[in-house]
Amino acid sequence: MEKEIKDNTLFFDGCNTVDLAEKYGTPLYVLSETAIVEKCGEIRNSFLKKYERTRAAYAAKAFLNLSICKIIEREGLCIDVVSGGELFTAIKAGFPAEKIELNGNNKSVEELKLAVDYGIGRIIVDGLDELSLLEKICRDNGKKSNILYRITPGVKSDSHDYIVTGKKDSKFGIPLDDDVIFPAIEQAINSDYINFMGFHFHVGSQLHDNESHLKALDIALKLIKDTKEKYNYVTPELNVGGGFGINYTDSDTKKPYAYFLDPIMERIEEFSKEMGIMRPEIVIEPGRSIVGEAGITLYTLGTVKDIKGIRKYASVDGGMTDNIRPALYQAKYDGVIANKAEMLKTEVVTICGKCCESGDVLIKDIKVARPERGDIFAIFSTGAYGYSMASNYNKNPLPAVVLVKEGKSEIIVKRQSFEHMIANEVIPASLL
Repeated sequence: MEKEIKDNTLFFDGCNTVDLAEKYGTPLYVLSETAIVEKCGEIRNSFLKKYERTRAAYAAKAFLNLSICKIIEREGLCIDVVSGGELFTAIKAGFPAEKIELNGNNKSVEELKLAVDYGIGRIIVDGLDELSLLEKICRDNGKKSNILYRITPGVKSDSHDYIVTGKKDSKFGIPLDDDVIFPAIEQAINSDYINFMGFHFHVGSQLHDNESHLKALDIALKLIKDTKEKYNYVTPELNVGGGFGINYTDSDTKKPYAYFLDPIMERIEEFSKEMGIMRPEIVIEPGRSIVGEAGITLYTLGTVKDIKGIRKYASVDGGMTDNIRPALYQAKYDGVIANKAEMLKTEVVTICGKCCESGDVLIKDIKVARPERGDIFAIFSTGAYGYSMASNYNKNPLPAVVLVKEGKSEIIVKRQSFEHMIANEVIPASLL
């Protein structure tokens, strides 16, 4: 395990977290390279090496910077981006173009042009008008793009509504009505500027059960069958998305990748034999499951406020600006006072942030040792959707990000300064 306690102090991937807080300041995102590499290794062993003609594309939305691109490339994974900014980051990191796929429900002309110009491996088309737009861009640039259609399988997943993406009423994907999907398939097959590779679905996030994946898979396989029968076209690829859950608290029941992937692959192999076709190349898109538990966030405690008979609040020097998930969809976390990690947990406190919002609460009613101003508080499993969803609300600067490995630490994102935070602000002449 990357977390351990020595001399009453929390260590993470061999690094003393109190020393990290002192050296780099707080709030501070800390990311374990060891943990990321271990998850990539599990993906290789459970999927890429076990099954031929498979790919794994890291879902960059979970956490992306130049250093992560380098780690993901080194570990042999592809990368899935959802915006021009994420694509630009991958390009600046020198990520191989053929190993990049672009998702997103409303890609701009500029984003599609960037993808076509760089020659990325896949564009996941999310709407009917997007194909025609992409065709024009390819024609104007003398290029041809590989595409998949993101479909809406119409299955409900057991997760928060904000992170369920496979139900029919979703902003993502193309509905599977016959008069919608089949003309789109025919257009892609017949296009001079498109290589139609197949279909993509993603049923949701933070899932601990494989039922929705398998239900969506059955729908996608029927679509592959119908495409073969209608157009005599064998679909070469199927992307089954990600959404594999992690442990945030003891109530979560994380499953290994094999729990999700083995039944998926068995069903696809059986289907392909029945159809008498070559099994499609299968792609997955894990994101949170790679980096989520690989990250912690360190804070310095400030005001401790005891409201007699009601609640004790311990305020940290960050909050919803560096972790919006608890306020956004009531996400649960666990943590510890890093400099009192072995002390008896005698008090129930609510860890709150410094923003001017009553909802700026990171952990409600957690048992900890007696909190005091200056203590270092660590929140676990913040590697995904912390930094990537951070904001400057209340003009709070973005925290630094440190990569740790076997007792060594390196900055991979500098702490944002006040000057940097307002660098794009302009006072017009009329106000001077």
